[in-house]
Amino acid sequence: MNLHMPVPDIEERTLAIVNALKGLEGPLLPILHEIQAEFDFVPEDCLPVIARELNLSRAEVHGVVTFYHDYRRHPAGRHVLKLCRAEACQSMGGDALAEKVKALLGIDFHETTGDGAVTLEPVYCLGLCSTAPSAMLDGEVHGRLDDDAIAELVSEARR
Repeated sequence: MNLHMPVPDIEERTLAIVNALKGLEGPLLPILHEIQAEFDFVPEDCLPVIARELNLSRAEVHGVVTFYHDYRRHPAGRHVLKLCRAEACQSMGGDALAEKVKALLGIDFHETTGDGAVTLEPVYCLGLCSTAPSAMLDGEVHGRLDDDAIAELVSEARR
């Protein structure tokens, strides 16, 4: 993803998405999901276009983008590792696992490794409570994680 994409291109592509979805009831979230699918994140230049077309303030759109953890403000790495932060995973050692992953990658949540390989994101339930702690790497879920299994996932993501 080229971060230095010309603003008119962002505006044009955003406007096409907004126009396709603004007829939905409560269109903001579907529009933001589609924007993220298009650009791999929600560029700041999209917000005024969305606000104008939906007759919302930029602050309202910004508030929604920053409230939901699923929307990225910057492009993700080549791989996205999501660690479950829900109570079941925490009770089964998820906090220690998260600290291990952060140390292995040298980053915190919502950050990307310097080589652009891995973005680390928290997620607040993967629906694998019975196999906690769990994670998702590039859309594939993994349960019953321990130190060895998470080290293997991190190694896979770094390749």
